[in-house]
Amino acid sequence: MNVEFSVIIPLYNKEREVGAALASVLGQRRLPCEVIVVDDGSTDGGAEVVRRCASPLVRLVVQENAGVSAARNRGAALARGAYLAFLDADDCWQPGYLEKIAFLIGRYPDCGAYAAAFDIVSGTKVHSNVHPQQEGIVPDFFREAMRSYICQPSATVVPRTVFQELGGFPAGMKIGEDLHFWIRLASRYPVCFTPENLVLYSRTASNRSAGIYTPEQTVYSFEELYRPQEGNSFRNEYIARCAIGKALTLTAKGDTAFGRRTERFFAYTTLYRRGWHKLRLLNRIPPRLRPAIHAFYNRMAWVLARKGF
Repeated sequence: MNVEFSVIIPLYNKEREVGAALASVLGQRRLPCEVIVVDDGSTDGGAEVVRRCASPLVRLVVQENAGVSAARNRGAALARGAYLAFLDADDCWQPGYLEKIAFLIGRYPDCGAYAAAFDIVSGTKVHSNVHPQQEGIVPDFFREAMRSYICQPSATVVPRTVFQELGGFPAGMKIGEDLHFWIRLASRYPVCFTPENLVLYSRTASNRSAGIYTPEQTVYSFEELYRPQEGNSFRNEYIARCAIGKALTLTAKGDTAFGRRTERFFAYTTLYRRGWHKLRLLNRIPPRLRPAIHAFYNRMAWVLARKGF
């Protein structure tokens, strides 16, 4: 099957990492038809690293800083391939990633997304994560997503027509923008998944969005995705989980108003009650103490998850 991939790489101050990301794309057993790197107003030398790349497949687009959603959307608008393969500039693909995705497209046509399992790189250590064990169409995306990872930007390919229909990633949203997009996508289309670990996702890059957060300016929210007529469906529960996870990050940074609003709106959750109680507690702790408490909780949760708890 002749599948043409356009690779979209949003770039913001990833001078140390973008070279490896590009090398992982150009080292694919099945090459894409193009690689579009969108430099989103970087202030380091990342764009120069891209310019030095000798491959004719690589194209650099420079824009003023507008956020990762805008960068991905810009790349998608310029793409000519039928399938959009997103890759963050600090992540890498294994050589067989696009080859496997092409196989899935041929075997499971008409899906809204094709995703692969990924390993998490933390310093010098590489960890796997919880993900579906069966290859093929995920039977119940939202139920499965409550307990495992399915879609992650660097490990997911989307048909260009589907991306255009959904309107792309939510402009201006800086945390949870990918989750917002997956929810909209999975509400309309089946999602295909392979449990082969074909992507390396970095937790220790020089620049991560949650670590450099500034107040969002966006019209999009998780609240708008909620469907009251569905009650406590797995879809609504997953939306609550995504919203609460985002609110925990922002509340820890002092945005009490956002945290309180999320706490009130998503009080309906039953499957993510522990996260809701954590948010409720964090909202009532003095802002200066929140970062340390939140960081400690996340470290403990990571350790317990690695031990299978």
